Amino acid sequence: MRPSRDQAASAGGAALFSCSLGIASVAFPLVALRAGYSVAEVGFLTAVSAVAQMATRFALGWVMRRVGDWVLIVGAGVTLGLSSGLVVMSVAVVPFTIAQLLQGVARACYWTGSQTHVVRGDRRPVGALATINFVSSFGLLVGPVLAGVLIEISAQLALILGAVVACAAIVPALLLDRLPPFQPPADRPPGGIWRRPGVDVGCWAGVSAGAWRGLLGSFVPVALDSARQSSSTVGALVTVANGTALIGAAIVGRVRGQWIGRSFVLGTIAAGGGIGLVVPVAESWPLAAVLLGISGLGAGALQTIGPAIATVAVHPEERGEAIAAAGTFRAAALFGGPLAVSGAVLAFPLTAAMGAIGVLIAVSAAVVRGRGAALVQPS
Repeated sequence: MRPSRDQAASAGGAALFSCSLGIASVAFPLVALRAGYSVAEVGFLTAVSAVAQMATRFALGWVMRRVGDWVLIVGAGVTLGLSSGLVVMSVAVVPFTIAQLLQGVARACYWTGSQTHVVRGDRRPVGALATINFVSSFGLLVGPVLAGVLIEISAQLALILGAVVACAAIVPALLLDRLPPFQPPADRPPGGIWRRPGVDVGCWAGVSAGAWRGLLGSFVPVALDSARQSSSTVGALVTVANGTALIGAAIVGRVRGQWIGRSFVLGTIAAGGGIGLVVPVAESWPLAAVLLGISGLGAGALQTIGPAIATVAVHPEERGEAIAAAGTFRAAALFGGPLAVSGAVLAFPLTAAMGAIGVLIAVSAAVVRGRGAALVQPS
């Protein structure tokens, strides 16, 4: 079957937005290092973006009851373009910090808006989210390679391209179906939505996926650069992780029944174990590629399974809030992972700090114990 205009616009916009984000994920830390920022400062700047994302997600449940999700998607493209444009103009502390704040806002609005949009149809949540995550991972596959190659010519050129691609993502966003704001039922259960069975599991998946993404966009490029890998090699290795995340998202979209829970466990162990062991082998790009590939497979599965579990556990008119809640936990980990490593490297080697975070991600798979029913629902 041919995709509808709305489905094509969702996929096209996600590919463009994620490509721009992929460029920024490599360009920002490498530009910062070349501008004289320390390893710890790069981690703190990345954490600033995650704090902005987390704070924005807190408010998105309320926002989506007042405006359509397409408004968030359009606004995210504009904001991401401004973020890269600011760093083109200046790498001073204030503009760089503002750019990271804008990037966090853009991430929150786009991923919450786009994921919410695709699960409002009659498709299986896992399948719909797998599609949007697949094309997003494709964009994240291309972006770091472009960044790595262009930075060897000019850092400003890479950032300019990132800004242009972000603005191009606005065009398909304007072609989306204009779905109305959410209207939650009046008799819904009291308390935070993140506490409900199913939504809590989705939030834990978001924690693991967020920590992985935060480290991939901060200390992985730093470790590879410190191991004397070239900018193009750093970009290619980050792309390996994003490429296998694409595969993981595609595979998990076909998973049903008991394999939902098994995919959650295996994905969590793979994401944490792979990212935690990459620093000791950073001087060997083949070994780094293998570990980043394994971690990407796990993270790709988690970023699809988590929101799917959360959305099927609530009323259809509460799906926006459920995705926003899972995304808030993901953003918290996106902030917490780099921040924890930034603090740890002040006293311990980067190898030990990254290894400890990797272990914490992997052991969080224990959260699925006793949650079997919730993990089977999305099939």
